Amino acid sequence: MPCIVHIETATDVCSVALSQDGKVLTSEENYDGPNHNVVLGPLVNEVVSFADSHAIPIDAVAVSSGPGSYTGLRIGVSTAKGLCYGRNLKLISISTLELLCVPILLYHEEIPDDALLCPMIDARRMEVYAGIYDRALRPVRTVAADIVTPETYAEYLEQHPVVFIGNGAAKCKDTIRHPNAIFIEGIHPLAKNMLPLAEKALAADKTEDVAYFEPFYLKDFVATKPKKLF
Repeated sequence: MPCIVHIETATDVCSVALSQDGKVLTSEENYDGPNHNVVLGPLVNEVVSFADSHAIPIDAVAVSSGPGSYTGLRIGVSTAKGLCYGRNLKLISISTLELLCVPILLYHEEIPDDALLCPMIDARRMEVYAGIYDRALRPVRTVAADIVTPETYAEYLEQHPVVFIGNGAAKCKDTIRHPNAIFIEGIHPLAKNMLPLAEKALAADKTEDVAYFEPFYLKDFVATKPKKLF
């Protein structure tokens, strides 16, 4: 089985992990963000040094591809590309929304078999980046930027339990009050949970062109002018 470096920077949490043979060998997480430009480099150095000190050849780098923070994704992908160029490694992209679903599928057996998963990443105000998946991570609805109202997910909630997760879900609890709505708190997109998705992609030879790969921002970055102080 391959050895993979995993990098996740799509939200305020910055994390890096190293896996081999279906197991996470080491994992580092920082919840003090967003300061990925400061903490990501040292975290990557730690896991790469672990691999080198144990004479483990690295085969690929998996990086969270979005949607999420524009700046965070740029930093993560740039770092992943640099590592791939420097060591001639394969690049794997992992959907941030699919990544959010992994701990639910692995560790929450209480979820009904017919439940749908709705991972959400906080955008602004009542807007979220969201997708809807079944328990096999097959897309039920296209990933979109949603303005959340009581009716936004009504058609799915009428037919299935829907599990809402991610940092965008917390602000929607008071708006989505359907009895089929299930909210699970404390779920972050973490590098250590990339393992099953990354190994599946690598086994299927689904890798990216290191030179041309770009994150999935979903919405264009809009720069704002700084406020005048005087």
